[in-house]
Amino acid sequence: MRPGAVALVTGANRGIGLETARQLALRGAVVLLGSRDPGRGADAVRSLGADGAGIRPVALDVTDPDSVTALAKRLDRDHGRLDVLVNNAGVFLGATAADTTAELTRDLLAVNVVGPVAVIHALLPLLRRSPAPRIVNVSSTTASFGLTCAGADLPGDASVRMAYTASKAALNMLTVQYDLAFRRDPELAHLKINSASPGWTATAMNGFRAPRTAAEGARSVVDLATLPDDGPSGGFFDEHGALAW
Repeated sequence: MRPGAVALVTGANRGIGLETARQLALRGAVVLLGSRDPGRGADAVRSLGADGAGIRPVALDVTDPDSVTALAKRLDRDHGRLDVLVNNAGVFLGATAADTTAELTRDLLAVNVVGPVAVIHALLPLLRRSPAPRIVNVSSTTASFGLTCAGADLPGDASVRMAYTASKAALNMLTVQYDLAFRRDPELAHLKINSASPGWTATAMNGFRAPRTAAEGARSVVDLATLPDDGPSGGFFDEHGALAW
């Protein structure tokens, strides 16, 4: 990643998003920490102390078109480009298959799938201006068809994550389709987009029940956000390498 790269991390006032912002800032990036609540975003930056020196909180609700448009205009005005976009904002709404409703599924898709599409669409003109643009979609190992169909013992409570895993599988397909489209566009062929699995990480989303720390969970995200020019695109990775779709 080039010194002074401009990075946006959505849903970053806590957990993996906050740690991703911290690690990118320590690598020399100017990081915009997206948060629906500006106050919580500012508190999150302050909580990092000296590590938050390169991080600026910004208001962003990925489900609100006006919020997304306003941030795109601010980025254009203040920086004129975007080098790294981390689509980290996400929600988990647990329910058994029998209790999974259309409303719950729509709420999950609005944040986990439609949100990244809205943000990418609004910020793509700024990413085009970057010499080395990177997009990372934060997914989940539980979204893997290959592992799930093979009967892999994936962490967490499988009985209540049907809609969540479906939303992350949809996000993975978006990663593939965006990559195919970018490769065909001479102005975007240098843009790398990948899905990252942080692994089962202790966050508020799971009641901090997981064994991995936020710092560990952010590794794969940061690695993909800072890929060299010969790095992969259109893949699904954790910190150890490629994952089965």
